[in-house]
Amino acid sequence: MNVASLSTSRSEPVSTEGVVAAGAYVDGRRIANIAISEASSWRAKPGHVVWIGLHEPDMALLGAVQKQFDLHELAIEDANHAHQRPKIEQYGEALFIVARTAQLIEGRIAFGETHIFVGDGYLVSVRHGASTSYAPVRERCESCPRALARGEDYILYAILDFIVDNYSPVLESIHEEIEEIEDDVLTHAITKTQIERLYMLRRDLLRLRNAIGPLVEVCRRLEHDELSMVRATMQPLFRDVTDHVRNIQERIDSMREVLAFAFEASLLVGQAHETAVSKKLASWLAITAIPTALAGIYGMNFKHMPELQWEYGYYILLGVMLTACGALYWRFRRAGWL
Repeated sequence: MNVASLSTSRSEPVSTEGVVAAGAYVDGRRIANIAISEASSWRAKPGHVVWIGLHEPDMALLGAVQKQFDLHELAIEDANHAHQRPKIEQYGEALFIVARTAQLIEGRIAFGETHIFVGDGYLVSVRHGASTSYAPVRERCESCPRALARGEDYILYAILDFIVDNYSPVLESIHEEIEEIEDDVLTHAITKTQIERLYMLRRDLLRLRNAIGPLVEVCRRLEHDELSMVRATMQPLFRDVTDHVRNIQERIDSMREVLAFAFEASLLVGQAHETAVSKKLASWLAITAIPTALAGIYGMNFKHMPELQWEYGYYILLGVMLTACGALYWRFRRAGWL
């Protein structure tokens, strides 16, 4: 994006289609639902905090928000184009934060993004892709005005905590599926479809880990760095989010190990089954080799062969065959091959 395109977007009429909510708060209580064009005037009032939530806004709407809060052009460009890594950047007295979101859609993990602008007296969140609505966050904060009265850094904490909390349902669903796969592996060799599912789950979990990993650094900076937008009293809350993210990482690593063990166990079960089949085939082959050999010898059309004139030779030969086959069958049965 360049400056020319931004100035053009400012001149276009601003649509409110991407605005989920926009309100002005005093002492933790919403006093007005505001229009984007009124945001700067409400923010300028002492003790007022403006909280705006956007969902996949167009460039015209982002340009209007930028104008109201004097947001940096690079941050606006990032907010307009998703596929950013989790990060935190400081532009003057304002912060720009990117966090990845995740949802389980049709058995696969779908990823989205949330871009957050935080400054003196305002917070703007921009959602892209797969993401749960932040309406519960707003409702929970508004139900506790004392907490919301802490200001925009508390709203930032509430949103990040909500994002991290929403990783848990995804992991719980995957964990249940992993347990079912484990049970199948212990009973019989898994199918090709199940092996493909194992691979996809491991890959999705790795993508999820890579998506949330940088969020630890984001929370660490909010916890330790001397950022003007984060008060010292809020740092323990961001430490709690950091611990939560690390716990999620440990759960992901644990499930990936279980999937690896399940895959290895399925291979071992398959190999054991193949070995058992091979033993059975070898046993029956050895048993049938004896009558085949004897019948082949006495089936040769030579005139002078020993025992051809025996009166009971045929019955003796059958007895030898049955005895030898029975002995081999008993031996293989005892060895567990049959």
